[in-house]
Amino acid sequence: MEVIEHKLPEKECICPECGSELHTMGKETRDELKIIPAKAVIVRHIRHVYSCRNCEKTSDHTSIVKADIPEPVIKGSFASPETIAHIATQKFMMGSPLYRQEQEWKQNGIEISRQTMSNWLIKACENWLEPIYEEMKKRLCEHEVLHADETVVQVLKEPGKAAQSKSYMWLYRTSGEAKHQIILYDYQPDRKHIHPEEFLKEFSGYLHADGYNGYYKLPEKITVIGCWAHVRRKFFEAMEALPKEKQATSNAAKGVTYCDKLFHLEKQFALLCPETRLKEREKQSKPIIDEFYDWIRKLNVLPKTHLGKAVQYAQSQRKYLERYILDGRLEISNNRAERSIKPFVIGRKNWLFSNTPGGARTSAVYYSLVETAKENGLNPFEYLSWIFSQAPNLGKPGYVSTFADFLPGSMKIPAKVFIPQSKRTEPEKYGFVN
Repeated sequence: MEVIEHKLPEKECICPECGSELHTMGKETRDELKIIPAKAVIVRHIRHVYSCRNCEKTSDHTSIVKADIPEPVIKGSFASPETIAHIATQKFMMGSPLYRQEQEWKQNGIEISRQTMSNWLIKACENWLEPIYEEMKKRLCEHEVLHADETVVQVLKEPGKAAQSKSYMWLYRTSGEAKHQIILYDYQPDRKHIHPEEFLKEFSGYLHADGYNGYYKLPEKITVIGCWAHVRRKFFEAMEALPKEKQATSNAAKGVTYCDKLFHLEKQFALLCPETRLKEREKQSKPIIDEFYDWIRKLNVLPKTHLGKAVQYAQSQRKYLERYILDGRLEISNNRAERSIKPFVIGRKNWLFSNTPGGARTSAVYYSLVETAKENGLNPFEYLSWIFSQAPNLGKPGYVSTFADFLPGSMKIPAKVFIPQSKRTEPEKYGFVN
Protein backbone atom coordinates (compact mmCIF):
# COMPACT_ATOMS: atom_id res chain seq x y z
CA MET A 1 0.00 0.00 0.00
CA GLU A 2 1.24 3.47 -0.87
CA VAL A 3 0.44 6.15 1.75
CA ILE A 4 0.50 9.86 0.99
CA GLU A 5 0.23 12.28 3.93
CA HIS A 6 -1.23 15.72 3.23
CA LYS A 7 -0.08 18.24 5.88
CA LEU A 8 -0.08 21.98 6.21
CA PRO A 9 3.31 23.64 5.79
CA GLU A 10 4.84 24.42 9.18
CA LYS A 11 4.43 28.16 8.68
CA GLU A 12 0.67 27.71 8.07
CA CYS A 13 0.06 25.68 11.25
CA ILE A 14 -1.14 28.81 13.03
CA CYS A 15 -4.63 29.34 14.43
CA PRO A 16 -6.40 32.03 12.34
CA GLU A 17 -8.23 33.22 15.49
CA CYS A 18 -5.53 33.58 18.14
CA GLY A 19 -2.26 32.83 16.38
CA SER A 20 -1.42 29.78 18.53
CA GLU A 21 0.20 26.64 17.05
CA LEU A 22 -2.20 24.07 15.56
CA HIS A 23 -2.05 20.36 16.38
CA THR A 24 -3.47 17.30 14.52
CA MET A 25 -6.89 16.52 16.00
CA GLY A 26 -7.84 13.81 13.49
CA LYS A 27 -7.37 12.47 9.98
CA GLU A 28 -9.61 12.03 6.93
CA THR A 29 -8.83 9.05 4.67
CA ARG A 30 -9.57 8.44 1.00
CA ASP A 31 -8.49 5.24 -0.82
CA GLU A 32 -7.78 5.08 -4.55
CA LEU A 33 -6.95 2.16 -6.81
CA LYS A 34 -3.76 3.05 -8.66
CA ILE A 35 -2.70 1.12 -11.76
CA ILE A 36 1.02 0.66 -12.36
CA PRO A 37 1.53 -0.54 -15.95
CA ALA A 38 3.62 -3.68 -16.39
CA LYS A 39 7.23 -3.16 -17.34
CA ALA A 40 9.79 -5.40 -19.01
CA VAL A 41 13.46 -5.50 -18.04
CA ILE A 42 16.47 -7.31 -19.44
CA VAL A 43 17.94 -9.82 -17.00
CA ARG A 44 21.57 -10.45 -17.91
CA HIS A 45 23.13 -13.65 -16.56
CA ILE A 46 26.90 -13.32 -16.17
CA ARG A 47 28.64 -16.59 -15.43
CA HIS A 48 32.06 -16.35 -13.85
CA VAL A 49 34.73 -18.75 -15.12
CA TYR A 50 37.69 -19.49 -12.85
CA SER A 51 41.18 -20.84 -13.33
CA CYS A 52 44.27 -21.29 -11.11
CA ARG A 53 47.12 -18.81 -11.70
CA ASN A 54 49.61 -21.13 -10.02
CA CYS A 55 48.73 -23.99 -12.38
CA GLU A 56 48.94 -21.61 -15.33
CA LYS A 57 52.59 -20.94 -14.36
CA THR A 58 53.72 -24.33 -13.12
CA SER A 59 51.62 -27.01 -14.82
CA ASP A 60 50.86 -28.15 -18.35
CA HIS A 61 47.18 -28.48 -17.34
CA THR A 62 44.97 -25.76 -15.89
CA SER A 63 41.59 -26.61 -14.39
CA ILE A 64 38.67 -24.46 -15.49
CA VAL A 65 35.86 -24.08 -12.95
CA LYS A 66 32.54 -22.44 -13.85
CA ALA A 67 29.94 -21.02 -11.49
CA ASP A 68 26.53 -22.68 -11.53
CA ILE A 69 23.96 -21.03 -13.78
CA PRO A 70 20.32 -22.05 -14.25
CA GLU A 71 19.37 -23.54 -17.59
CA PRO A 72 17.10 -21.33 -19.74
CA VAL A 73 13.54 -22.32 -20.49
CA ILE A 74 14.39 -22.33 -24.23
CA LYS A 75 18.02 -22.64 -25.30
CA GLY A 76 19.17 -19.86 -27.62
CA SER A 77 16.16 -17.69 -26.80
CA PHE A 78 15.89 -14.52 -24.70
CA ALA A 79 12.46 -15.59 -23.41
CA SER A 80 12.35 -15.87 -19.62
CA PRO A 81 10.03 -18.17 -17.64
CA GLU A 82 7.97 -15.13 -16.68
CA THR A 83 7.66 -13.95 -20.29
CA ILE A 84 6.31 -17.27 -21.57
CA ALA A 85 4.04 -17.60 -18.53
CA HIS A 86 2.67 -14.11 -19.21
CA ILE A 87 1.97 -14.83 -22.88
CA ALA A 88 0.33 -18.13 -21.96
CA THR A 89 -1.95 -16.74 -19.25
CA GLN A 90 -2.93 -13.78 -21.44
CA LYS A 91 -4.04 -16.16 -24.19
CA PHE A 92 -5.34 -19.19 -22.34
CA MET A 93 -6.80 -17.50 -19.27
CA MET A 94 -7.64 -13.95 -20.42
CA GLY A 95 -8.50 -14.88 -24.03
CA SER A 96 -6.10 -12.39 -25.62
CA PRO A 97 -4.92 -13.75 -29.02
CA LEU A 98 -1.26 -13.43 -30.01
CA TYR A 99 -1.86 -10.73 -32.61
CA ARG A 100 -3.39 -8.54 -29.89
CA GLN A 101 -0.48 -9.27 -27.55
CA GLU A 102 1.91 -8.38 -30.37
CA GLN A 103 0.26 -4.95 -30.58
CA GLU A 104 0.47 -4.48 -26.82
CA TRP A 105 4.19 -5.34 -26.77
CA LYS A 106 4.76 -2.89 -29.63
CA GLN A 107 2.99 -0.08 -27.77
CA ASN A 108 5.52 -0.61 -24.97
CA GLY A 109 8.43 -0.37 -27.41
CA ILE A 110 9.14 -4.12 -27.63
CA GLU A 111 9.13 -5.89 -30.99
CA ILE A 112 7.98 -9.49 -30.53
CA SER A 113 6.09 -11.04 -33.42
CA ARG A 114 3.11 -13.35 -32.94
CA GLN A 115 5.10 -16.09 -34.73
CA THR A 116 7.92 -15.77 -32.19
CA MET A 117 5.44 -15.97 -29.31
CA SER A 118 3.79 -18.99 -30.91
CA ASN A 119 7.16 -20.73 -31.28
CA TRP A 120 7.99 -20.02 -27.64
CA LEU A 121 4.68 -21.47 -26.44
CA ILE A 122 5.04 -24.60 -28.56
CA LYS A 123 8.68 -25.22 -27.65
CA ALA A 124 8.13 -24.69 -23.92
CA CYS A 125 5.11 -26.98 -24.07
CA GLU A 126 6.95 -29.77 -25.87
CA ASN A 127 9.94 -29.62 -23.54
CA TRP A 128 8.36 -29.09 -20.13
CA LEU A 129 4.56 -29.14 -20.07
CA GLU A 130 3.80 -32.32 -22.03
CA PRO A 131 5.63 -34.55 -19.48
CA ILE A 132 3.59 -32.88 -16.71
CA TYR A 133 0.42 -33.38 -18.76
CA GLU A 134 1.19 -37.11 -19.05
CA GLU A 135 1.73 -37.35 -15.29
CA MET A 136 -1.60 -35.60 -14.74
CA LYS A 137 -3.30 -38.00 -17.16
CA LYS A 138 -1.87 -40.98 -15.31
CA ARG A 139 -3.07 -39.56 -12.00
CA LEU A 140 -6.49 -38.72 -13.46
CA CYS A 141 -7.11 -42.30 -14.61
CA GLU A 142 -6.37 -43.60 -11.10
CA HIS A 143 -9.60 -42.00 -9.87
CA GLU A 144 -12.87 -43.93 -9.88
CA VAL A 145 -15.19 -41.03 -10.78
CA LEU A 146 -14.61 -38.70 -13.75
CA HIS A 147 -16.50 -36.23 -15.92
CA ALA A 148 -16.23 -35.76 -19.69
CA ASP A 149 -17.44 -33.26 -22.28
CA GLU A 150 -16.46 -32.04 -25.73
CA THR A 151 -16.82 -28.96 -27.94
CA VAL A 152 -15.93 -27.97 -31.48
CA VAL A 153 -12.75 -26.22 -32.56
CA GLN A 154 -11.66 -25.11 -36.01
CA VAL A 155 -8.19 -26.10 -37.24
CA LEU A 156 -7.20 -24.54 -40.56
CA LYS A 157 -4.46 -26.94 -41.67
CA GLU A 158 -5.79 -30.32 -40.58
CA PRO A 159 -4.50 -32.94 -43.10
CA GLY A 160 -7.27 -34.31 -45.30
CA LYS A 161 -9.89 -31.86 -44.04
CA ALA A 162 -11.31 -28.57 -45.28
CA ALA A 163 -10.43 -25.50 -43.21
CA GLN A 164 -14.11 -24.97 -42.37
CA SER A 165 -14.64 -28.51 -41.02
CA LYS A 166 -15.13 -29.32 -37.35
CA SER A 167 -12.50 -30.72 -35.06
CA TYR A 168 -13.07 -31.37 -31.36
CA MET A 169 -11.60 -30.47 -28.00
CA TRP A 170 -12.45 -33.15 -25.45
CA LEU A 171 -12.37 -32.53 -21.72
CA TYR A 172 -11.83 -34.99 -18.87
CA ARG A 173 -11.74 -34.05 -15.21
CA THR A 174 -11.98 -35.35 -11.68
CA SER A 175 -15.21 -35.19 -9.70
CA GLY A 176 -16.08 -33.54 -6.40
CA GLU A 177 -14.80 -36.46 -4.36
CA ALA A 178 -11.18 -35.84 -5.46
CA LYS A 179 -8.91 -34.11 -2.96
CA HIS A 180 -6.87 -32.46 -5.73
CA GLN A 181 -8.66 -31.63 -8.96
CA ILE A 182 -7.24 -32.43 -12.40
CA ILE A 183 -8.68 -30.99 -15.63
CA LEU A 184 -7.34 -32.19 -18.97
CA TYR A 185 -8.15 -31.11 -22.52
CA ASP A 186 -7.48 -33.42 -25.46
CA TYR A 187 -7.53 -32.26 -29.09
CA GLN A 188 -8.84 -34.71 -31.69
CA PRO A 189 -9.78 -34.27 -35.38
CA ASP A 190 -13.32 -35.65 -34.91
CA ARG A 191 -15.97 -36.80 -32.42
CA LYS A 192 -15.54 -40.57 -32.76
CA HIS A 193 -15.89 -42.67 -29.62
CA ILE A 194 -12.42 -44.14 -30.16
CA HIS A 195 -10.88 -40.96 -28.74
CA PRO A 196 -12.35 -41.16 -25.20
CA GLU A 197 -11.79 -44.91 -25.36
CA GLU A 198 -8.09 -44.39 -26.05
CA PHE A 199 -7.71 -41.53 -23.56
CA LEU A 200 -9.39 -43.53 -20.78
CA LYS A 201 -7.86 -46.93 -21.57
CA GLU A 202 -6.27 -47.05 -18.08
CA PHE A 203 -9.46 -45.86 -16.38
CA SER A 204 -12.08 -48.03 -14.73
CA GLY A 205 -15.05 -46.57 -12.92
CA TYR A 206 -17.88 -44.06 -13.33
CA LEU A 207 -17.91 -41.43 -16.09
CA HIS A 208 -20.35 -38.49 -16.00
CA ALA A 209 -21.32 -37.42 -19.51
CA ASP A 210 -24.06 -35.82 -21.59
CA GLY A 211 -26.37 -37.67 -23.97
CA TYR A 212 -23.85 -38.16 -26.80
CA ASN A 213 -24.08 -41.85 -27.74
CA GLY A 214 -20.34 -42.11 -28.38
CA TYR A 215 -19.85 -42.46 -24.63
CA TYR A 216 -22.17 -45.48 -24.57
CA LYS A 217 -19.74 -47.39 -26.82
CA LEU A 218 -16.99 -47.29 -24.20
CA PRO A 219 -15.79 -50.58 -22.65
CA GLU A 220 -17.89 -52.20 -19.92
CA LYS A 221 -15.34 -51.27 -17.25
CA ILE A 222 -16.59 -47.67 -17.67
CA THR A 223 -20.09 -46.99 -16.30
CA VAL A 224 -21.62 -43.88 -17.89
CA ILE A 225 -23.71 -41.61 -15.63
CA GLY A 226 -26.36 -39.40 -17.26
CA CYS A 227 -26.93 -35.68 -16.66
CA TRP A 228 -30.18 -34.41 -15.12
CA ALA A 229 -29.24 -30.83 -16.02
CA HIS A 230 -29.68 -31.78 -19.68
CA VAL A 231 -33.14 -33.21 -18.91
CA ARG A 232 -34.14 -30.07 -17.05
CA ARG A 233 -32.81 -27.87 -19.88
CA LYS A 234 -34.96 -29.63 -22.47
CA PHE A 235 -38.15 -29.28 -20.40
CA PHE A 236 -37.22 -25.65 -19.67
CA GLU A 237 -36.81 -24.94 -23.41
CA ALA A 238 -40.17 -26.61 -24.06
CA MET A 239 -41.76 -24.35 -21.44
CA GLU A 240 -40.19 -21.21 -22.90
CA ALA A 241 -41.52 -22.09 -26.36
CA LEU A 242 -45.08 -21.70 -25.04
CA PRO A 243 -46.99 -18.41 -24.69
CA LYS A 244 -46.21 -16.83 -21.33
CA GLU A 245 -49.75 -17.23 -20.02
CA LYS A 246 -49.57 -21.01 -20.55
CA GLN A 247 -46.07 -21.67 -19.21
CA ALA A 248 -46.74 -21.98 -15.48
CA THR A 249 -49.49 -24.62 -15.85
CA SER A 250 -47.86 -26.60 -18.68
CA ASN A 251 -46.57 -30.16 -18.61
CA ALA A 252 -43.15 -28.74 -19.52
CA ALA A 253 -43.18 -26.71 -16.29
CA LYS A 254 -44.14 -29.84 -14.37
CA GLY A 255 -41.11 -31.62 -15.86
CA VAL A 256 -38.89 -28.76 -14.72
CA THR A 257 -40.39 -29.02 -11.23
CA TYR A 258 -39.53 -32.71 -10.97
CA CYS A 259 -35.92 -31.93 -11.88
CA ASP A 260 -35.81 -29.04 -9.44
CA LYS A 261 -36.92 -31.33 -6.63
CA LEU A 262 -34.01 -33.68 -7.35
CA PHE A 263 -31.50 -30.81 -7.48
CA HIS A 264 -32.90 -29.36 -4.26
CA LEU A 265 -32.32 -32.67 -2.52
CA GLU A 266 -28.73 -32.75 -3.78
CA LYS A 267 -28.09 -29.36 -2.20
CA GLN A 268 -29.36 -30.76 1.10
CA PHE A 269 -27.12 -33.82 0.71
CA ALA A 270 -24.01 -31.82 -0.27
CA LEU A 271 -22.33 -31.92 3.14
CA LEU A 272 -23.11 -35.56 3.85
CA CYS A 273 -20.53 -38.31 3.58
CA PRO A 274 -20.93 -40.54 0.47
CA GLU A 275 -22.38 -43.44 2.46
CA THR A 276 -25.09 -41.30 4.09
CA ARG A 277 -25.77 -39.48 0.82
CA LEU A 278 -26.37 -42.83 -0.90
CA LYS A 279 -28.92 -43.85 1.74
CA GLU A 280 -30.75 -40.50 1.48
CA ARG A 281 -30.90 -40.74 -2.30
CA GLU A 282 -32.43 -44.22 -2.10
CA LYS A 283 -34.91 -42.96 0.46
CA GLN A 284 -35.85 -39.57 -1.04
CA SER A 285 -34.58 -39.21 -4.62
CA LYS A 286 -35.51 -42.61 -6.05
CA PRO A 287 -39.27 -42.22 -5.36
CA ILE A 288 -39.24 -38.87 -7.20
CA ILE A 289 -37.45 -40.42 -10.18
CA ASP A 290 -39.96 -43.29 -10.30
CA GLU A 291 -42.86 -40.83 -10.08
CA PHE A 292 -41.31 -38.70 -12.84
CA TYR A 293 -41.02 -41.63 -15.23
CA ASP A 294 -44.48 -42.87 -14.38
CA TRP A 295 -45.77 -39.38 -15.22
CA ILE A 296 -44.04 -39.02 -18.60
CA ARG A 297 -45.08 -42.59 -19.54
CA LYS A 298 -48.71 -41.47 -19.35
CA LEU A 299 -48.17 -38.27 -21.34
CA ASN A 300 -49.62 -38.20 -24.81
CA VAL A 301 -47.38 -35.80 -26.73
CA LEU A 302 -46.36 -35.40 -30.35
CA PRO A 303 -42.74 -36.57 -30.77
CA LYS A 304 -41.60 -33.60 -32.86
CA THR A 305 -42.78 -30.90 -30.44
CA HIS A 306 -40.42 -29.38 -27.88
CA LEU A 307 -42.14 -31.29 -25.11
CA GLY A 308 -42.10 -34.49 -27.16
CA LYS A 309 -38.34 -34.18 -27.65
CA ALA A 310 -37.83 -33.56 -23.92
CA VAL A 311 -39.90 -36.64 -23.04
CA GLN A 312 -38.11 -38.78 -25.63
CA TYR A 313 -34.71 -37.67 -24.31
CA ALA A 314 -35.66 -38.47 -20.70
CA GLN A 315 -36.99 -41.90 -21.69
CA SER A 316 -34.00 -42.82 -23.84
CA GLN A 317 -31.57 -41.73 -21.12
CA ARG A 318 -33.34 -43.36 -18.15
CA LYS A 319 -30.79 -46.16 -17.83
CA TYR A 320 -27.98 -43.62 -17.41
CA LEU A 321 -29.90 -40.95 -15.48
CA GLU A 322 -30.85 -43.34 -12.66
CA ARG A 323 -27.28 -44.44 -12.08
CA TYR A 324 -26.23 -41.46 -9.94
CA ILE A 325 -28.10 -43.03 -7.03
CA LEU A 326 -25.81 -46.10 -7.21
CA ASP A 327 -22.90 -44.46 -5.39
CA GLY A 328 -22.75 -41.55 -2.96
CA ARG A 329 -19.68 -40.12 -4.71
CA LEU A 330 -21.59 -39.54 -7.94
CA GLU A 331 -23.25 -36.26 -8.92
CA ILE A 332 -26.67 -35.52 -10.33
CA SER A 333 -25.32 -33.64 -13.35
CA ASN A 334 -22.32 -33.12 -15.58
CA ASN A 335 -22.27 -29.41 -14.76
CA ARG A 336 -18.76 -29.77 -13.38
CA ALA A 337 -17.41 -30.66 -16.85
CA GLU A 338 -19.52 -27.99 -18.55
CA ARG A 339 -18.08 -25.33 -16.24
CA SER A 340 -14.55 -26.52 -16.99
CA ILE A 341 -14.95 -26.47 -20.76
CA LYS A 342 -16.51 -23.00 -20.69
CA PRO A 343 -13.16 -21.10 -20.48
CA PHE A 344 -12.11 -22.75 -23.75
CA VAL A 345 -15.45 -21.86 -25.38
CA ILE A 346 -15.09 -18.23 -24.27
CA GLY A 347 -11.46 -18.07 -25.40
CA ARG A 348 -12.43 -19.53 -28.79
CA LYS A 349 -14.61 -16.48 -29.43
CA ASN A 350 -11.46 -14.33 -29.32
CA TRP A 351 -8.85 -16.37 -31.16
CA LEU A 352 -11.46 -18.15 -33.37
CA PHE A 353 -9.29 -21.02 -34.67
CA SER A 354 -6.00 -22.91 -34.42
CA ASN A 355 -3.66 -22.82 -37.37
CA THR A 356 -2.33 -26.40 -37.16
CA PRO A 357 -3.08 -29.62 -35.25
CA GLY A 358 0.18 -29.06 -33.34
CA GLY A 359 -1.05 -25.65 -32.24
CA ALA A 360 -4.37 -27.15 -31.15
CA ARG A 361 -2.58 -29.82 -29.11
CA THR A 362 -0.41 -27.14 -27.51
CA SER A 363 -3.54 -25.18 -26.62
CA ALA A 364 -5.00 -28.31 -25.01
CA VAL A 365 -1.96 -28.69 -22.76
CA TYR A 366 -1.89 -25.03 -21.71
CA TYR A 367 -5.62 -24.97 -20.99
CA SER A 368 -5.14 -28.13 -18.91
CA LEU A 369 -2.40 -26.55 -16.78
CA VAL A 370 -4.20 -23.22 -16.40
CA GLU A 371 -7.61 -24.66 -15.51
CA THR A 372 -6.12 -27.24 -13.15
CA ALA A 373 -4.18 -24.47 -11.43
CA LYS A 374 -7.31 -22.35 -10.99
CA GLU A 375 -9.31 -25.29 -9.64
CA ASN A 376 -6.65 -25.99 -7.00
CA GLY A 377 -6.23 -22.41 -5.79
CA LEU A 378 -2.99 -21.77 -7.70
CA ASN A 379 -2.15 -18.56 -9.52
CA PRO A 380 -1.71 -19.69 -13.18
CA PHE A 381 0.99 -17.09 -13.95
CA GLU A 382 3.02 -17.92 -10.84
CA TYR A 383 2.46 -21.64 -11.41
CA LEU A 384 3.70 -21.59 -15.02
CA SER A 385 6.62 -19.29 -14.12
CA TRP A 386 7.66 -21.73 -11.41
CA ILE A 387 7.40 -24.69 -13.78
CA PHE A 388 9.46 -22.98 -16.49
CA SER A 389 12.12 -22.07 -13.91
CA GLN A 390 12.27 -25.50 -12.32
CA ALA A 391 11.71 -27.97 -15.18
CA PRO A 392 14.85 -27.10 -17.24
CA ASN A 393 16.92 -27.73 -14.08
CA LEU A 394 15.13 -30.91 -12.99
CA GLY A 395 17.15 -32.97 -10.53
CA LYS A 396 19.75 -30.31 -9.71
CA PRO A 397 20.34 -29.30 -6.09
CA GLY A 398 17.70 -26.77 -5.07
CA TYR A 399 15.24 -27.85 -7.79
CA VAL A 400 12.45 -30.43 -7.93
CA SER A 401 13.47 -33.96 -8.88
CA THR A 402 10.57 -35.35 -10.95
CA PHE A 403 7.74 -34.08 -13.16
CA ALA A 404 5.29 -35.51 -10.62
CA ASP A 405 6.47 -32.75 -8.24
CA PHE A 406 4.60 -30.22 -10.40
CA LEU A 407 1.18 -31.81 -9.89
CA PRO A 408 -1.50 -30.26 -7.63
CA GLY A 409 -1.05 -31.44 -4.07
CA SER A 410 2.72 -31.67 -4.36
CA MET A 411 4.57 -30.47 -1.29
CA LYS A 412 7.17 -28.94 -3.61
CA ILE A 413 4.89 -26.15 -4.84
CA PRO A 414 6.03 -22.92 -3.11
CA ALA A 415 3.67 -20.74 -1.10
CA LYS A 416 3.90 -17.80 -3.53
CA VAL A 417 2.15 -19.89 -6.21
CA PHE A 418 -1.04 -20.21 -4.12
CA ILE A 419 -3.85 -17.67 -4.25
CA PRO A 420 -4.71 -16.47 -0.70
CA GLN A 421 -7.77 -18.31 0.62
CA SER A 422 -9.67 -15.04 1.07
CA LYS A 423 -9.40 -14.26 -2.66
CA ARG A 424 -10.54 -17.62 -4.00
CA THR A 425 -13.96 -18.12 -5.55
CA GLU A 426 -15.74 -21.47 -5.40
CA PRO A 427 -18.26 -22.41 -8.13
CA GLU A 428 -21.68 -23.58 -6.98
CA LYS A 429 -21.49 -27.35 -6.95
CA TYR A 430 -25.09 -28.12 -7.86
CA GLY A 431 -26.02 -25.04 -9.93
CA PHE A 432 -28.36 -25.36 -12.91
CA VAL A 433 -27.16 -24.91 -16.47
CA ASN A 434 -30.01 -23.55 -18.59
